[in-house]
Amino acid sequence: MGRWLGLLAAVTASVALLAAPQNPPATPPPPTESPQSPAPATPPAVTPPEAVTLVGAGDIANCTIAGGSGAVATGRLLDQIPGTIFTLGDHAYLSGTAEEFRDCYGPRWGRFKDRTRPSPGNHDYLTNNAQAYYDFFGDAAGPKGKGYYSYDLGTWHIISLNSTIDASGRSEQMKWLKDDLAAHHTACMLAYWHIPVFSSGPHGQDLREAAHMLDVWHALYDSGVDVVVNGHDHDYERFAPQDPDGKPTPKGIREFIVGTGGGGLYEFKRPKPNSEVRNNRSYGVIKFTLRASDYSWDYVPGAGEQFHDSGTAACTP
Repeated sequence: MGRWLGLLAAVTASVALLAAPQNPPATPPPPTESPQSPAPATPPAVTPPEAVTLVGAGDIANCTIAGGSGAVATGRLLDQIPGTIFTLGDHAYLSGTAEEFRDCYGPRWGRFKDRTRPSPGNHDYLTNNAQAYYDFFGDAAGPKGKGYYSYDLGTWHIISLNSTIDASGRSEQMKWLKDDLAAHHTACMLAYWHIPVFSSGPHGQDLREAAHMLDVWHALYDSGVDVVVNGHDHDYERFAPQDPDGKPTPKGIREFIVGTGGGGLYEFKRPKPNSEVRNNRSYGVIKFTLRASDYSWDYVPGAGEQFHDSGTAACTP
């Protein structure tokens, strides 16, 4: 009996212990963290401006020569080259009539009108002061009767001029050009028009014609323009950078003659100083790839032709 009473007392004590309220364990404090400076923000990635394409030629559609097949060939090149198209005048031979624009230029290059930025030539002016030219291109040709204007393409400033009207130092066109250059201080600039200052073709031997745009060349040179592109002589020619006196200089303007749009080809005369490359055996277009601080050129000939000319140069410092 005594043994059982002892055992019962032990069990009762254990139950009492289990039933007694227990103090909950203290909640540990949160871990202490050393103060830290916020992580520096990652600067946004700077995406360089994309390269843009400017492609074109002058002296284009002459349906009295092999049915206009030359302009057909160069038009097919444009089918394969995206980007903005420029023209260097003399779009529709022989006289720039509305019918020649409609029947000869239209089917060959006219389908690109929505991306074309033209400049007029002397043949465009043979009928009613280029009435058909201005009617065909509309607002894209600039103010009617003036035909000069400018636009931006990527980081480049592009100037289209009219070499058929007055471009002397006191002309309205020159005043506009100087104002335009003063308003645009871009690192890279290109200008184009029809009649060149320097050319080894037959027109380049005419000192009166060469002098017509000389005041323009001075203004462009003084403003650091990098590239000039002309037509009028039906050939391809590339010059080294030169000043308005035709002297080579790294800070000069590089000139291209691209009168190879399809209107026939001319024989070269005596090569001018600084002429680096010449070809008069193929129709073709020149494609410029314009970047923020440099440019590349690529003369693209018609199908089956072998001549090419390409290179890269920095913009004028």
